[in-house]
Amino acid sequence: MTTKLREGFTTGSAATGAALAALQLLRQGCAPDTVRVPLPPFASTQQGEQPVPRGWLELPIAACESGPAPELAACWAANNFTHCDPPPQGIIRSAHASIIKDGGDDPDATSGARINATVVESATPQDSAEVAEPGNIIIKGGPGVGRVTLPGLPVPVGQAAINPVPRQQIDLALRAQEHAQPHDPAYACSTRLTVYVSVPQGLELAHKTFNPRLGIEGGISILGTQGTVRPYSHAAWKATIEQGLAVAAATGCRTLCLTTGRRSERLLMERYPELPERCFVQVADFAQFSLHAAGAMNFERIVWGCFFGKLVKLAQGHAYTHAKDSTLDMQNLAQQASAAKAACASEIARCITAAHAQELLLTDAAGARVLEQVGQQAMQTAKNFAGQAVSLHLFHTDGRELLAL
Repeated sequence: MTTKLREGFTTGSAATGAALAALQLLRQGCAPDTVRVPLPPFASTQQGEQPVPRGWLELPIAACESGPAPELAACWAANNFTHCDPPPQGIIRSAHASIIKDGGDDPDATSGARINATVVESATPQDSAEVAEPGNIIIKGGPGVGRVTLPGLPVPVGQAAINPVPRQQIDLALRAQEHAQPHDPAYACSTRLTVYVSVPQGLELAHKTFNPRLGIEGGISILGTQGTVRPYSHAAWKATIEQGLAVAAATGCRTLCLTTGRRSERLLMERYPELPERCFVQVADFAQFSLHAAGAMNFERIVWGCFFGKLVKLAQGHAYTHAKDSTLDMQNLAQQASAAKAACASEIARCITAAHAQELLLTDAAGARVLEQVGQQAMQTAKNFAGQAVSLHLFHTDGRELLAL
């Protein structure tokens, strides 16, 4: 019997929950054990009414205390604002809270990370040029939250890497809590709330993500379009691919190199050492999706790098090449080998893996011709998906380049 995978929640939901707990401590003087976090997307309502979340998630609070989070306080004390926004003027009081991010059964680098949110109440300067979020709420980044340095992402260059949906999630949650706990209107109008999201281990965790390649420096991103994490989610993978493509396009990459994993990417990088890292995007099994998206972005050249199993599946027209969802047709490959007069054709028909078939072809006099035919077919499929010609590199797992078309 297949065990159902456990869902988790996003860094955006963790930051929202921590901000709600910190605000409750500020307003009511008591720290909650749990908070109810609204989940995006938010349905529109009539003017003046709060948007409706798709649901609610109750999250446990790991810590909740007065004052800023320790890592934020340390940066402010040292006047170190390289990867941290400075404090607002006229601070009246502040509180912070922590939630431990739980990715469920998803292999997420940020699962287990402590996500902190500091809520600062401050006087609103009369000459302030800073634009607050609706309801007088400003959202900023603290230590461990990356800073955007390249165009192409949904957050402007220079800002903390807190994506638009988590920003909306935090803003709506805090405004709803403020509305539910009314206080002196005159006092509220003369103050504002600033939320600082920080991640104590964010800088170390960022090296396990694609953030450095996307131009996000100093920490992780605060993400989540749904608020929850579905293990091995196709939507999450596609969103990562789209971000990589967008950064490559926005930073002027004329050649885009797509690979199916880390090993094939490393080998393709060795083949194109003159290209910056942001020109390379790992697309896993999403052949049609990634090639179609890349073709719509007007790159001058698209390059595909892979190993033999993915090559054969692309040649056979598979839009998605994961082993669970696309079966490699060994009979078809054997027929191609037979047509090319390869002596190993009958053995290939009995092969279980592409790696075995490849080794047979590499020792066959007609094997090189079969590999090239499969490569040409894969290029045609890739061209159909992308709407433009696609170059191709086939690698052996030992590092050899077997084809360059």
